[in-house]
Amino acid sequence: MPSVTLLDVDQHKFVKAFASFLKKTGKMRVPECMDIIKSGQFKELAPYDPDWYFTRCASLVRHIYIRSPIGVGAVTKIFGGRKRNGTHPSHFCKSSGGLARRALQSLEQLKLIEKAPLGGRKLTSQGRRDLDRIAAQVKAKSKKQLKLQETLVL
Repeated sequence: MPSVTLLDVDQHKFVKAFASFLKKTGKMRVPECMDIIKSGQFKELAPYDPDWYFTRCASLVRHIYIRSPIGVGAVTKIFGGRKRNGTHPSHFCKSSGGLARRALQSLEQLKLIEKAPLGGRKLTSQGRRDLDRIAAQVKAKSKKQLKLQETLVL
C-alpha cells in the first residue's frame, strides 16, 4: 500500500483534523491574550472562533511542511491580507508578527518543528510522522465517506 503524505489530501480537511488533534492532546498552551488579539493590522476585530489559535497553528505546520525553512517574516507574509484604506486604494498588509512568533514557539514546545541551522524553522522527523499519520486518517475517512455516498446513490 502506498504511503499517504500531506500533499495527497485536501488542505481544508487536513487543517481541521490537525487543529482538533492539537486541541485534543492538551499539550499546546494557548497564550492568555489570544482571545482579544487581532490577527493582523488589516483586521478590525479579533477572530470569532474560540479555537482559532489551533487552526492557525495547524495551517502554519502545513505551510512549513510545504516550504521549509520558514521564519517569522515569511509567516507574516503568508497570513497577510488586504488593508482597506477607506476612500484610498487598498494595499497588502502583513499579519501580526507577535502572533506568528508565539505560534512558532508553541509548535516548538510540542517538538513538531525545530530551528534550522541557517535561520528559520523546519519540521522534525516526529512532526513529519505526525502530519503524515493524520493525513492518512483524513484520506481514509474521505474514502469511507465516498463509498457511503456511492452506496446511497445506487
